[in-house]
Amino acid sequence: MTAISQGLIAEVQIATGEKDLPSSEKIQHWLTTAFPDLENKLVLIRFVDESESAELNLNYRRKHGPTNILSFPLELPDSVPNDQLGDLVICTTVTNKEAAQQQKTTTDHYCHLLIHGVLHLMGYDHLDNQQAEKMEGLEIKLLKRLGISNPYIR
Repeated sequence: MTAISQGLIAEVQIATGEKDLPSSEKIQHWLTTAFPDLENKLVLIRFVDESESAELNLNYRRKHGPTNILSFPLELPDSVPNDQLGDLVICTTVTNKEAAQQQKTTTDHYCHLLIHGVLHLMGYDHLDNQQAEKMEGLEIKLLKRLGISNPYIR
């Protein structure tokens, strides 16, 4: 299902039996509010189970086991017109477990992961301390727009 907006456009796919997922409308609100300057860019968001997450994690990152979110930026030559930012794959089981362990609401944790993932699609990373501080600072700022407190403070 694709939601139409003025900003970042979310296409949501559900490939898991999990029932307690944020609605497409809620996801669209988060992305439009957090990234108002990404007008008419499309991001695919796929909610998956542990087996699909683990398979993608192994195939693309050479890491074993499922992970909370995977980001797949679309990389095309500048000369090729394109409105797609990339794909995000979220493992619902891992995300729900993390939210419980970190004493966060699942809604806030899904929102944080989506913002984190979009920043990866935009080229941000956290491979070293300087990159991590910059990316985390942006996450905190964008989450604040949505009324969500700093996810790195426990």
